Amino acid sequence: MTAIVWIHADCLRRECAAFQQYPTAPAVFVWDDVVLRGYGLSLKRMVFLYECLLNLDVAIYRGDVAAQVRAFAGLHDAHSVVTMATVAPRFATIVADLRTTHTVEVLADEPFVDAPADLDIARFSRYWSRVRGDVLRKPTQRGLFDEV
Repeated sequence: MTAIVWIHADCLRRECAAFQQYPTAPAVFVWDDVVLRGYGLSLKRMVFLYECLLNLDVAIYRGDVAAQVRAFAGLHDAHSVVTMATVAPRFATIVADLRTTHTVEVLADEPFVDAPADLDIARFSRYWSRVRGDVLRKPTQRGLFDEV
């Protein structure tokens, strides 16, 4: 079965499981019109996301996420969409919409931190103040600034 990879803001790295398990699948990122209109993303944040995307081999679209992912799948005769799990508020709705026409495989990633269920992810500063201690104590296989 032919698959495409749907990349979102929580999996902007080549090491994510979707890219590892489907290394030759075409990949797409969609700037979500709902998020762009209503979530108050700063220009700085959008530039950061865009620069991350430039480091990946992905097609970049804008609009209704489910519709754009479907259209991209159609361009590649794909019947399956592979993506990464996320706590983003709109994710479950988009996946449910995609499942009406495609098989959707949601892969889990190693969590950055074991966060409480009531964690406020609307602002990074509130998120970081709750998880900073756990993140800085967590041993890693490779440090953020280690040479690759």
